Amino acid sequence: MRKPLGALAAVLSLAACGPSPAELQAAPTVSAPAEEPAPTSTPIPTPEPDDCRVSVAAPAITARTIQTSAVRRECTRPALLRVRIKRAVPGEDPVVKSGAVREDRITLKMPCKAGTYYAVATDYRSRAATSKAVRLTCPAPKPTPTPTPSASRTPAPAATAKKPAETASSVGSALEREVVRLTNAERAKGGCRALTHDAKLRRAAFGHSADMAENDYFDHDSQDGRDMMDRIRATGFGGSAWAENIAMGQRSAAAVVRDWMNSDGHRQNIMNCSYTHIGVGAAKDAKGQIYWTQDFGAR
Repeated sequence: MRKPLGALAAVLSLAACGPSPAELQAAPTVSAPAEEPAPTSTPIPTPEPDDCRVSVAAPAITARTIQTSAVRRECTRPALLRVRIKRAVPGEDPVVKSGAVREDRITLKMPCKAGTYYAVATDYRSRAATSKAVRLTCPAPKPTPTPTPSASRTPAPAATAKKPAETASSVGSALEREVVRLTNAERAKGGCRALTHDAKLRRAAFGHSADMAENDYFDHDSQDGRDMMDRIRATGFGGSAWAENIAMGQRSAAAVVRDWMNSDGHRQNIMNCSYTHIGVGAAKDAKGQIYWTQDFGAR
């Protein structure tokens, strides 16, 4: 059974197929008196299959841009595919970005601006799809550090030495650390550096997994109205970009990472080389079903 997955970004893939050309055979000529040529039939175009459909992903933030993708799936003949990003406002919702291609897939990007957005995709055969509306908050630019004058350092007395900081290898449970290990193994295949398991990001991820498990829901937005960035900022984690993957029902770290890697939107978050830190949270509900959350950050 397909396990539920969730990501702030999702991109679909498609392979298009077409009918093979018809073969024609010429009739031989004869010396007998010409006869009225037999009428030739006009080939009837292959009808579009009933399961040809259009789908569109909800707008999401990727690398400080708002992005959405639309596809035509299981379609025999090509068609003009158009996608529009609309902003939800009082009154008529304006189109803030539009694009079209005579292909089966299109990805649309625009500069990030906070607001509520949704995407509409149509093809010239009047098939259409509309994504759900999502509230997007743009990541703040990374602040430029202010240089400070150097000063002589006096070793602190042993009695006032601070407790060593929590290391990445001690953050989270063994199950959560295995998700981090497998995630970094996949990133290495794409040339991305390993992510550091951050205690604050882990706190945000585990808190969301535990909340979904306790209150029996599956969504990036908490039932109290908080979104991913609200939960991360509440932990004190400062960064310049964020992303989140969620999943439900997978029984092992290997299973959940495999499912995420088999989904375009989730894989895009995992393989984004700009992220430097990660937090993984795994929590069980009363039936023993595991809710998984990955929070990514860049700083």
